[in-house]
Amino acid sequence: MLAGRLVKLIEKNSEQLARELSEKVWSSPRCSDLRKVPPDELRARTREIYDNLSNWLMDKTEAEVEQRYTEIGARRAEQGVAYSHFLWAITATKEHMCAFVQREGLSDSAMELHGELELMHLLNQFFDRALYYTAVGYERERARIGSNLKRRREDHQKVYL
Repeated sequence: MLAGRLVKLIEKNSEQLARELSEKVWSSPRCSDLRKVPPDELRARTREIYDNLSNWLMDKTEAEVEQRYTEIGARRAEQGVAYSHFLWAITATKEHMCAFVQREGLSDSAMELHGELELMHLLNQFFDRALYYTAVGYERERARIGSNLKRRREDHQKVYL
């Protein structure tokens, strides 16, 4: 199956892909808020996708994707990263991976083209879910932070009344 071969090729080149993506994201003003994230953590998240792509696409259940990406969304909210910057970084990851697939796919036959299209479908599906669940985690964390601030203000006002 060509899709599987391309996934293995992505995993094999994960270090290079992660490095290229990190340079792209770090230099983009659309992702500048990600400087609030420790560089090691950002590199680890980037490599996590590339290193384990076959698991994310073929083996992980939606519940596992939900859990992981809700956690990441909450973490970025906690770190004070603007969601637009976070969203752009995920989109850049998807685009970088799709460009690699198009460059390396080299579809010479209808079967190979079908495999490449299958992989693109799986990538789109995965990243759509990742974006949704990061938004859910981000929103929950922002709401939690907001309610904690409100509670502290109310407690502070009670002290002075």
